[in-house]
Amino acid sequence: MKRDFAHPILRLAVNAALAVTVAAAVTGCNTLSRLSEVGDGPQLTQISNPVASPSYKPVSMPMPKPEPADHNPNSLWRTGAKAFFKDTRAKEVGDILTVKLDLDDSASWSNNTERQRDDSEDTGVSSLLGLEAELSKVLPEGVDPTSLLSFADNHSTSGDGSIDREETLALTLAAVVTQVLPNGHLVLMGRQEIRVNSELRELMVTGVVRPEDVDPDNSVSHEKIAEMRVAYGGRGTLSDLQQPRWGTQIWDIIFPF
Repeated sequence: MKRDFAHPILRLAVNAALAVTVAAAVTGCNTLSRLSEVGDGPQLTQISNPVASPSYKPVSMPMPKPEPADHNPNSLWRTGAKAFFKDTRAKEVGDILTVKLDLDDSASWSNNTERQRDDSEDTGVSSLLGLEAELSKVLPEGVDPTSLLSFADNHSTSGDGSIDREETLALTLAAVVTQVLPNGHLVLMGRQEIRVNSELRELMVTGVVRPEDVDPDNSVSHEKIAEMRVAYGGRGTLSDLQQPRWGTQIWDIIFPF
């Protein structure tokens, strides 16, 4: 009996060790980073080439067939240029342009659901090739062959949910052209970090724009950016206090009830 009892205990210990190992692997980097920033606050990220990042992936989108370039060697005018002598808008990898974000989004949604269901079923044997009388010999006394099984279910569900949110984000930042697609569209990536005391705010914008949508002052508004991704958040003492500890987060995920 001791051996049979030891197996569940050993299995539970192994599962707990695996859970702790996975949690430590997931949060180890963040924990070490936070420990290194004690008394100094979050460190700013060094300026680096985003294309050289291991997580960088070139953008692949549907492209039209390439068309031969129209060269005018004896003309001062260039096709697509808004300035007569020089076009100062971004058009090549490494060029910088200004991205203007003016997001004002709001949504309101509510839903109410109610469900109720009653089921009942009776099963018996009233006639079975004349053998129904034999059932009384096999079944215990007091069992009625005409009512062998009886089921009754009663289900009731009531749900009420609502969403009322409003988001406003107005920012202007510089982005770098990281890729020029075969059709001439520009892939942008802009990053910005601001540290105040022990709190670091991060902003990242990526997307694809047409060169024609870039304004003469070398800026583009957010509604002209395709596949736009905006990430705005932060890390530091205040951000850590506003979220549960990693143990609580893991418990909320794996707890089935």
